[in-house]
Amino acid sequence: MRPWHILAVFLLCLPWPLRAEETIDVPSGQPVTFLDVVREAPGPEGLTYRFRFIAPSIAREGGTIDSEQALEDMAALCESYALPRLAALGPQPSQIIISLADRSIPFGQPDPQATQFFEAFRPEGSGCIWEGF
Repeated sequence: MRPWHILAVFLLCLPWPLRAEETIDVPSGQPVTFLDVVREAPGPEGLTYRFRFIAPSIAREGGTIDSEQALEDMAALCESYALPRLAALGPQPSQIIISLADRSIPFGQPDPQATQFFEAFRPEGSGCIWEGF
């Protein structure tokens, strides 16, 4: 097999990522889609992976999901989406940040019109321990 064949087979076997149009199940039932993972920006606790998701139902105008429901969804996303993908990303991070935004926003750029929620979790075994901001 040629080297690029091996790489192609390896990448096809990864459980990652969902295509953007696929909805991820969360406790609130809101439609959530995967946006991206940011690995290059260290967090306050060291190596941090930021899993970013689009959740239109958190919007200030016309949204139906409040911050408590969003926290439940983010905890579920940490355990059911982020944790299973850590091995494919590289070294084990000391922190996982889950973010929900009502629209796609470039990482690190403010958007006063957007609604965003962020929560920090510590991966521990098969679970995520909420660390809060």
